[in-house]
Amino acid sequence: MHDAAKVAAAMTKRARSDQEDDGEVPEGYDVSRFERPSVAVDVALLTVDEGALRTLLLRRDAAPYRGRWALPGGFVGMDEALDDAAARVIEQKTGIRRVFLEQLYTFGAPKRDPRTRVITVAHYALVDPARLAEAREETRVATLEVPWEGETGGPVDAIGADGRALPLAFDHADILGMAVKRVRGKLDYTPIGFQLLPERFTLAGLQRVHETVLGRPLNKDSFRRRMLASGQLEATGDLQTGVDHRPAELYRFARRSAV
Repeated sequence: MHDAAKVAAAMTKRARSDQEDDGEVPEGYDVSRFERPSVAVDVALLTVDEGALRTLLLRRDAAPYRGRWALPGGFVGMDEALDDAAARVIEQKTGIRRVFLEQLYTFGAPKRDPRTRVITVAHYALVDPARLAEAREETRVATLEVPWEGETGGPVDAIGADGRALPLAFDHADILGMAVKRVRGKLDYTPIGFQLLPERFTLAGLQRVHETVLGRPLNKDSFRRRMLASGQLEATGDLQTGVDHRPAELYRFARRSAV
């Protein structure tokens, strides 16, 4: 290599080295130059119980929206991963821990929280209805009333025990609607429906879960064939107990993925 070429190569190497670092914060960097929104997580916990899609809510005891009902939520810690924050919020606010949990959608309308600019990374959780017995007394089970078909999307109402819609805080009606839309969309190609059932279940019970989530009836024979051919089920060899009719065979999910 000629001397001039060697000099040029050395200069290029030195320039590249000057541009690289180990992620160090530049000296004199002033983070206060930029406005920073707060980041929160909200969790739509869904279950299917007695043919209805239900969720858990808490009544707010502080402004804004004091007295309205809200999803379990909270701000994300500076050293906390988003999924860890969602799991923490569920356990702290409802008492239920170790649930199937996935990120849902980011809600960031500038005025969604009147206090300040708050971006929330919504999650959804799916549980067997028996897990609701673990919930704290201050939680309220509400029934979701979905006014749209299929995966149209949009806000949904949360109905209280008196049959009236509960007033929801923030944009939580939209978060619940997005959770329903997402679960409906994933039900046929992922095994998330099993997270809404006990460990052992009948095919009729599995079909009821699908029908409740989808909001429409399904053909019994085709549903049964599809589920048995999916490879997701395995027979337990046991039958139902405590029923008046002919006991049905019990199955379990072959690859249960809940945490």
